[in-house]
Amino acid sequence: MARDMADQVLDTRDQRLIAALQCDGRLSAERAADVLGMSPRTVHRRWQALTADGTCRVIALPARPSAVGALLLRIRVLGARRDALAAALAARDDIPFIDLSASGDEILAVSLTRPGTRDHLVFRELPATRAVTSVSADTILHLFAEAADWRHDVLTPDERAALTPARPPTPPAPDQADQADRDILAALADDARAPAAAVAARTGRPESTVRRRIARLTATGLLRTHVVVDPRRLGLPIDANVLLRVAPDRLDDAGRALAAHPAVHGAFATTGTANLQAAVWVRDLADLYRFLSRDLAGLGVEAAETVIIGQAVKRPGTLPAPPRRPPA
Repeated sequence: MARDMADQVLDTRDQRLIAALQCDGRLSAERAADVLGMSPRTVHRRWQALTADGTCRVIALPARPSAVGALLLRIRVLGARRDALAAALAARDDIPFIDLSASGDEILAVSLTRPGTRDHLVFRELPATRAVTSVSADTILHLFAEAADWRHDVLTPDERAALTPARPPTPPAPDQADQADRDILAALADDARAPAAAVAARTGRPESTVRRRIARLTATGLLRTHVVVDPRRLGLPIDANVLLRVAPDRLDDAGRALAAHPAVHGAFATTGTANLQAAVWVRDLADLYRFLSRDLAGLGVEAAETVIIGQAVKRPGTLPAPPRRPPA
């Protein structure tokens, strides 16, 4: 039943309302209604329905210290042990992303680690696991776009611009937040649309102070929201990672072009043979083929490998399943 629900594509109105929240997680129903040509009552009612049944959630993303980097892991594992290992990795706080390949023999994950260190998970724990047949780890050198930057392509450019609040050109440092800010951000972590009164009750601070600080955190970019939604509900059932080899002098331009592509929900330059990677959501395999054969043309791509994702185990806003007991 849950899978049937996940495969039901939302109507255009609801998709546009979700896209509006991607522009501004704390967007008011009145502002959305004005830009999208709907009534505030309809906007409020549909948002309530979409969040109540778990179709979408708006979360606040935690600040990531600049000293922390990330590794892209590709773990080949014996099929019978794959799910148990994926669940064990999902329980770790330093693993925010885990995907299973559609081929069934590979776990793709992101591991947060301090750059230049000999990561214990990569060099000791995974190789010592008998089910693991190989591990590769590439360091993310530059982030062009991440999941929170992705925008569902159902709004016009003018609508998107009207719904997107102004942001400072330079991202703020996490240490700009004091303890009161951190308390407020923590209170918004699971529900970034929580009203100021509810946040005030959770933090024990005056509502007027909370309201003022939320506005400042939003304006400075310290409050970053992310809409958690199953892409299948948006008519995008094909999830794939594309690993590219690009000439060094074309790398930056190619990365920026991928970040601006409507199908790309993650793009980053990495170490390794494939020095540019992109995560894409598309409607079908024909769209994926067009992306590879047409949209990558002119970007200086010398080689490409495509991995279709069979299951997204852990991503921002998802709750990992408890580790399974390995089969006897």
